[in-house]
Amino acid sequence: MMHAFERFGILINDRVVRTPVGIASMAGIVDAAYVLARADHIGFAFIGGYSIDEATMAAAKAVASGGERREFLYDDPVKELNAQIALFGKSDVIPGINLRGSTPESFRSLAGALGDSVVYEIDAHCRQPAMVEAGCGEYYLKNPDRLAEVVRALKAEGVTVSVKIRVGIAKDDRELARVLWKAGADILHIDLMDAGSAKLRQIRNSCPLMIIANNSITTFDRMREMLSHGADMVSLARQSDERTLAGLDAAITRFADEEGWYNSPKQLCRGGDIRALTFCCMPVKECPLIPTLDRIGMPREEYVRMKLDSVRGTPLDAGSQTCFGSLAWCCKISSPCMFRNMTLKQHGLSTKEYMRLKRELSDTIMGRVFQ
Repeated sequence: MMHAFERFGILINDRVVRTPVGIASMAGIVDAAYVLARADHIGFAFIGGYSIDEATMAAAKAVASGGERREFLYDDPVKELNAQIALFGKSDVIPGINLRGSTPESFRSLAGALGDSVVYEIDAHCRQPAMVEAGCGEYYLKNPDRLAEVVRALKAEGVTVSVKIRVGIAKDDRELARVLWKAGADILHIDLMDAGSAKLRQIRNSCPLMIIANNSITTFDRMREMLSHGADMVSLARQSDERTLAGLDAAITRFADEEGWYNSPKQLCRGGDIRALTFCCMPVKECPLIPTLDRIGMPREEYVRMKLDSVRGTPLDAGSQTCFGSLAWCCKISSPCMFRNMTLKQHGLSTKEYMRLKRELSDTIMGRVFQ
């Protein structure tokens, strides 16, 4: 698993995520058995959704009785989920449980009973009328204060919290992301619907949470589009068949081994998110850098000082013959640059190592923006 950490650098619950490809929940379908049948090709999975209190269990029975959708039906949520979680011990897949609850106490009580070995995902995504009327699913997107209470209740139990949302339902998805970050959420699992990468970039620029992009991400090109606009991982639901998962896993592994930064952003001037500040030059001309710094409230002098201080004593400190005297200001390796490449060669730096160092610089910048 150390190779996986060197390749992707993703940790959840202090465990290495083998690949940034995973499975999203589908009620009545995705359980531990479903996940284990695909375990060779994924790094994480959310089973469920599981209803966890009287209101949502009654809603699940109502939905199932209609005959159009399947649901997980049981009498004891703790017993059922303990049994499901135990099955994950047979794999390296990071387990998550997608939960439908109507009160903060429902979530807190369950976390107290199950412990911290899994990721607790609040289902703020389901749009079935019975679930919304029960006070869960999309109800939470229209009542973000209530959703934040659930996040805080789970965090009080010391567990890792994901929130599954659907874009376009909340009044402002960017503000919702900030509310969830401030409440203590760790992961934002986003069903992008038809919104695409522009919406993802907006959310990435609003919070430092780990982001999982979801919805119709079945090709490597689509996966790279999501990763280059702010996603840390991607998840599949209806098309989470072994062939599709294996293809994505193999493709992103090859890309990471060749490029060094598996989810490197597009450059800011080409529509990238704020992680791309790591590739920007000094703020000396009119370009997307200037309004971006203004938007995040970072004075130009601070931006310059931060980048120079961050690379001091590292290989990125080199580059006297580059445009601004340091690799700190150099662009993405996919952009041709004779001076940057000359510096890399002189200092024995591979393009892969250069991109790895740029990722570290980006992490520093993100830490400053969202401190």
